[in-house]
Amino acid sequence: MLRNSNEFINCAISATDGAIGHIENFYFDDKTWVVRYLIVDTGNWLFSRKVLISPRAVEQVNWENKTISVNITKEQVKSSPNIDTEKPVSRQHEMTYNGYYGYPYYWEEIGLWGIDDYPPMMMPIYTESLTAPLGVEQEIERSQEQIKSKNYDPHLRSYKEIETYRILTSDGEIGHVKGLLIDEENWIVRYIIVDTTAWWPSQGVLIEIQRIKEVNWADNTIHINLTQQSIIDAPPYDSKELFNQEKEMGLKEHYQRLGYRIGE
Repeated sequence: MLRNSNEFINCAISATDGAIGHIENFYFDDKTWVVRYLIVDTGNWLFSRKVLISPRAVEQVNWENKTISVNITKEQVKSSPNIDTEKPVSRQHEMTYNGYYGYPYYWEEIGLWGIDDYPPMMMPIYTESLTAPLGVEQEIERSQEQIKSKNYDPHLRSYKEIETYRILTSDGEIGHVKGLLIDEENWIVRYIIVDTTAWWPSQGVLIEIQRIKEVNWADNTIHINLTQQSIIDAPPYDSKELFNQEKEMGLKEHYQRLGYRIGE
């Protein structure tokens, strides 16, 4: 099922032995548009330290009480690598984090999650000292050199960073990002929710990720292969209602009737 990104914000995170904190933000991969890490504020427990929780650890989501249960302990979270979430997360940071929990590197294997297209429900490994796999030291050195480079471009993006990006069609600006629709099964971002109220009254419209031509991270814009009028005429999106299969098919049929195809 597809969920509005704002539904995840402030969700409580529950470890196997108690509360960890609440979701403040999340990182997604700007190449595959997959949510890679939840940014969790630990509150009074760890003096408001921000920690990363991978969707791999998620076992259950209870939307009624906005609680996400994970298969790790509070001690594991407390002892996890300290990563400054106010700065770009490098590949080196990811390697340290994934190595700590015993997760495979998603960027090296087949599938969106390093094994397949769904985050496996796997028990994390907790050790006080880890033996680096073959090639890891070289990868870390390469990561350090990339960070030093003036052209270094982090591949992980913050949801709150993109939340107000402007949407540019083939014939002009049409609105700004209001949220994202995320598949709760595999954590793939499927749609951008666009606020168009500055141009015409609307609850919002949805743009498929595949219709993005380019994201300019320097000037905070997203370029799409649609016209302003095609978006104005698109079925409206109501965040108070679940975006079901029937509504999704209606949206796809709207653009197909106009001759728009994915990737054009």
